[in-house]
Amino acid sequence: MANPFEDLDPRPVILQVVPALETGGAERTTVDVARAVVAAGGRAIVASRGGPMVAELLACGAEHADMAVHSKNPVVMGLNVERLARLIEREGVGLVHARSRAPAWSALAAARRANVPFVTTYHSRVHEKPRLKVFYNSVMVRGDAVIANSNYTAANIRRVHAPEDGRIFTVPRGIDIEAYATVTPSRIEALARRWGIGENPGTVFVHAARLTRWKGQMVAIEAARLLVGRGMEDFTLLIVGDAQGRDAYAGELEAAIAEAGLGARVRLTGHGEDMAAAYALCDAVLSPSIEPEPFGRTAVEAQAASRPVIVSDAGGQQETVIEGKTGFRVPPADAAALADAMATAMAMGPEARAAMGAAGHENARTHYSVEAMCGATLEIYARLIARNRAGRPGTR
Repeated sequence: MANPFEDLDPRPVILQVVPALETGGAERTTVDVARAVVAAGGRAIVASRGGPMVAELLACGAEHADMAVHSKNPVVMGLNVERLARLIEREGVGLVHARSRAPAWSALAAARRANVPFVTTYHSRVHEKPRLKVFYNSVMVRGDAVIANSNYTAANIRRVHAPEDGRIFTVPRGIDIEAYATVTPSRIEALARRWGIGENPGTVFVHAARLTRWKGQMVAIEAARLLVGRGMEDFTLLIVGDAQGRDAYAGELEAAIAEAGLGARVRLTGHGEDMAAAYALCDAVLSPSIEPEPFGRTAVEAQAASRPVIVSDAGGQQETVIEGKTGFRVPPADAAALADAMATAMAMGPEARAAMGAAGHENARTHYSVEAMCGATLEIYARLIARNRAGRPGTR
C-alpha cells in the first residue's frame, strides 16, 4: 500500500483528541491510526485524560498529552481551547482529529485559531432530537472532513445536519483480522470449561453484546423458546456481555430464561474476556439488535473469525453481512425470523457453515481490516494538509 504521506515534506504532525484511552471502539481506532501515522513517517499525538491504553499508544511511538478534554464543564472546555492551541503551536501540529463531541468543541476552536484542518469521526448514532442535543452534536459536522463509520451513518448525518457532500467520507471501522483468525485450542478449551460447555452442546450460538435492551437479548431468548417449541433442542445459546450496571435488565433476562424452561440451553456468561476464543468456540454468532447499529462491530468480528453471523437487517449491519453468503439478515425484533435463521444454520451442518465462515473471513479481510481503515484515514489527512500548505506558503 502506498504511503499517503510520501509527498508531504516535512512529514505531518497529527493530533487526535479523544475523551480517554479506556478500552472501546473509538479508543482502539485512535491507537490504530496513531500507529499508522508513525509508520508513515509522521508524528502522532493524542490528547486525552489518559487510561490503560496509554501504554500501548506510547509503545507504538506516538505521544500522549494529558488533558481533561472529556469535561463538559464550560470553564474547563474554554481552558482546553487554550491548552490545545498552545500544543498545536508548540508541536507544529498540521491537522486535528476529534472523535467525541465534548472534546470536539474545544478542538474545533483551537484548530480554527491555528488555521489547521479539523477532522471528526462519527462513531455513534446520529440523534434527531431534542433540538439542544442536535445542536450539541453538530460540532461533529463542522470540520473540513467528517468521517462516518458506515454508509448508514453518513446518510443520517446528511439527513439531520445537511453538511456539504464533499466533506463526508465513509471509512468503515477496521478490525484486527488476525486476532480473530488465529486462536489456540488451549484458549478455546479454557473458555469452554469456564462457561461449563459439555461434550455435546449441539449447535452453539454466541450473542455478543453488552447487556442493554436494544441489543436484542430478549429477542434471542424468545427465538430459543420457539426453537424448542418446534422440537429443535440440540443447541446452546451463550449470551456474552457485561451488564455495565444494568443489573435489573440482567435479572429480567434470567427470569425470561427460567420462565421458558431454557436453563439447559441458554445461559448468561457475563463479560467476554476473550472474544476471539468465544467466536472460535461457537458455530454461529447472533447480533439481533432491535435498533439500527451505526456500524456493528460484532458482525465484522464474527466474520473475521470465520463464523456465519445472523444480524438484524438494519443500519450498518446491512452493509457488512452479505445475505446468504456470509450470514443471514432478519427483520429487527422478529423472534420468529431469528428462530428460522438459527434453524437454517443448525440444518446446514459443519461443512456448509465452514464455507459460509470462509466467505465471511474474506469479506472482513478485504473491506474491514485495520490497514484499510488507516489507509483511507491517512489519505484524508494528506489531502487536507497538502491543500492547507498550498494556501499557506512556508507554513506547516
